[in-house]
Amino acid sequence: MSKVGKKPIELTGGAKLSLSGKNVTVEGSKGKLNYVLPEGITVKTEGNIAEVITERDDFLLSKFHGLARAMINNMVVGVTTGYKKSLDIVGVGYKAQMKGNTLVLNVGFSHPVDMQVWEGLKVATPTQTSITVEGIDKQKVGEFSAQVRRIRPPEPYLGKGIKYTDEVIRRKAGKSAKK
Repeated sequence: MSKVGKKPIELTGGAKLSLSGKNVTVEGSKGKLNYVLPEGITVKTEGNIAEVITERDDFLLSKFHGLARAMINNMVVGVTTGYKKSLDIVGVGYKAQMKGNTLVLNVGFSHPVDMQVWEGLKVATPTQTSITVEGIDKQKVGEFSAQVRRIRPPEPYLGKGIKYTDEVIRRKAGKSAKK
């Protein structure tokens, strides 16, 4: 059995879990998310506790056991509190701004980079050098943030680029420090 899969899921903050066949739906104050369970995995609910159960004791099934439990737990957290990622832009003349539903980045290229904000996400630029991505789906928030960072990842000599707020960039000494 999976160590992660054995843990019960607490349905806190008014989250409601409903099952219809292999489809799991979690509703909360921030929205609604769906997940399709893998074969051999079921969910049992009692009050405000949900447990993910395997139909048989199998090594391959135990991997999906932990995955299914983590996905449902992330859905519960997402619909009750939500997820947020913050990015910082470092560099002279580098800036970001929102134009409607488009994030416009000026990060040292000869042209501005436009990114359409995905459905279900809220992107804000509190200052010209910071970006916040919020949403209820952990995977969407993380993937969109990673795509923004991928446009101009931070470089190790001057630290210029787009980085996560809590990310630490290991700096290298320049050529003159080598002597």
